[in-house]
Amino acid sequence: MKRLIIHGDPGIRKGGVIEYDGDEQVLFQVTRNGDWHGPDRVQLWCVIGPEEEREDFQRRNFIPMYLDVESADAEDIDVTQRRGKPAAQG
Repeated sequence: MKRLIIHGDPGIRKGGVIEYDGDEQVLFQVTRNGDWHGPDRVQLWCVIGPEEEREDFQRRNFIPMYLDVESADAEDIDVTQRRGKPAAQG
C-alpha cells in the first residue's frame, strides 16, 4: 500500500483500477485537493495497493503517515476502471 499524488485529474474515483509502476493497483481512497486554493491544477491524493490489501485498508491495518509517497502526472496514469462497482442493492 502506498500514497500516490496525481497532478491533474485523469477521471478516476474511489474503487477504480489503474496501471501504475507495472502493476494493477486499486484506488482505496481518493482525496481531491486544489480546486479553490493551491497549485495551478488539481491534485488527487490517493491510497493505492493491490486487491489483496483491500481488507488491510478497510480494517485500518496500516499507519497512514508511514506510507511511501510517490507522485505522477495524470497523463502518465493508465486507467483500467474509472470507479468502483456500485454496492448490490438488496
